[in-house]
Amino acid sequence: MDTPTNPPADGSPGSLPIARKFLIFGVLAFGQFMALLDIQIVAASLNDLQSGLSAGPDEISWVQTAYLMAELVMIPFSAFLAQALSTRWLFAVSAALFTLSSVLCGFAWNIESMIAFRVLQGFTGGAMVPTVFAVGFTLFSGKERALIPAILGMVSVLAPTLGPTVGGLITQSINWRWIFFINVVPGIAVTVLAFSLVRIDRAEPGLLKRIDWIQLVAMALFLAGLEYTLEEGPRLDWFGDPRIVIAAWVSVVAFLLFLERAIFSPTPIVRLSPFKKPTFVFACVFNLVIGFGVYSSTYLVPVYLGRVRGYDSLDIGTTVFVVGCAQLLSTVIAARLSESVDRRLVITAGLTLFAFSLWLSSHLTAQWGFSELFWPQVARGLAVMLCIVPSVGMALSVFQGPELRAASALFNLMRNLGGAIGIAVVNTWLQDNARLETARLGEALGRNPRGMTGAVTELAHRLAAATPDPAQALLAARALIGRSVGQQALTLAFDDVFRLMSWLFLAALLMVPFAKSSGSASAAPAEVH
Repeated sequence: MDTPTNPPADGSPGSLPIARKFLIFGVLAFGQFMALLDIQIVAASLNDLQSGLSAGPDEISWVQTAYLMAELVMIPFSAFLAQALSTRWLFAVSAALFTLSSVLCGFAWNIESMIAFRVLQGFTGGAMVPTVFAVGFTLFSGKERALIPAILGMVSVLAPTLGPTVGGLITQSINWRWIFFINVVPGIAVTVLAFSLVRIDRAEPGLLKRIDWIQLVAMALFLAGLEYTLEEGPRLDWFGDPRIVIAAWVSVVAFLLFLERAIFSPTPIVRLSPFKKPTFVFACVFNLVIGFGVYSSTYLVPVYLGRVRGYDSLDIGTTVFVVGCAQLLSTVIAARLSESVDRRLVITAGLTLFAFSLWLSSHLTAQWGFSELFWPQVARGLAVMLCIVPSVGMALSVFQGPELRAASALFNLMRNLGGAIGIAVVNTWLQDNARLETARLGEALGRNPRGMTGAVTELAHRLAAATPDPAQALLAARALIGRSVGQQALTLAFDDVFRLMSWLFLAALLMVPFAKSSGSASAAPAEVH
């Protein structure tokens, strides 16, 4: 019998029975799903959290930002910890602490405690995300391995996409605190099963004595500073605010120090050697673009439905649920194509379809709802799996052992960085284009002042029945006209943003011919030890 931290007797995880391999992989994939779901599970319920925690509108966004910042720091660090502690101990401890931090989030008494607990939740959840990719490519080979990019790709994009739906349903039917408490039972189950089943590698505890603390601190400052700059930049007028300038400079200096330690440290906590392979570089760039598109679109649609249509969290959740259903269907298609078709052709189809879905979304009006958003969301759900499955195969199929762990961590970091950059960029685009469209509408109305005056007067007469005071009726009429203009300007701004995003995905197509063909997923190396 193997000792708790030992792999199978012959030293090869791939020699495990197929049922046990899928059981191990399923447990880890479910843990990854939990961690990714919690990124966006609060998206549709921020108003409820804000009132429940007596937080200000500028403070509540940190419920998401704190999680992302901590997760970004842990993802690249997880490869080092998996080698030092073993996959079994890292995943089991991470799942246990993630469950505990979820309970603490549910009992948070103010915004400060919520942010602190979300940092812990994001940091521990971040360790589970890249670990599953490395384990999947270690356990399986041949045609079995062809399923891994499809399954993990589905989990990676389905979880954050379904987050607002799950959070909205729970908040409306029970209470916002239960969006955290629902993690308790599955979290305990994942902890116990991971500890009992996952025995695929040996721990190297001696590495913990040789941690390059300088590189670790530099990485934390770099990623946290970058996330703060991206998150707060749109609200604080970017480099017009000294806090953004300081955060950006800290991030840049820390990044340079991180690179220096990655190159010259005898035991770097993050290996950059996977970037020596051009195919991996292209796969990471594709993943950055995919993260930009997935997270930004998942963010934009609920914002549109809340600010323009006035939907509550339940209505938002049921509307965006369509994307998740389409992703499930697309997983089957992407998995089969990956077995027989050049990955470059698959990702070309995916990027093109994603751009088309964004172009469809760029025709929003102030009356769009579930039915109008249905086909753009279906197209986006189908496209995203055609993008992410081949990129996972490109990135990870050629690595082994510690290199595989490092490549998995860096690859997953790119997706989350793309999401962080995407949300910041589209926020800035939305604000700038809303101001621009408001000015344009104002100019158009100014060309016909008599018509505008007549419209206000007619509306004031209609309101006079409910408001006896003519002056109040006139003020109410002007306010209604102003809100209508603002709503139309914001809708046009959403159209502009979706159109810009579609051009970004078309531009990404230019990289495809330069990405070296790596065949289909089933052509991957037979075994990884």
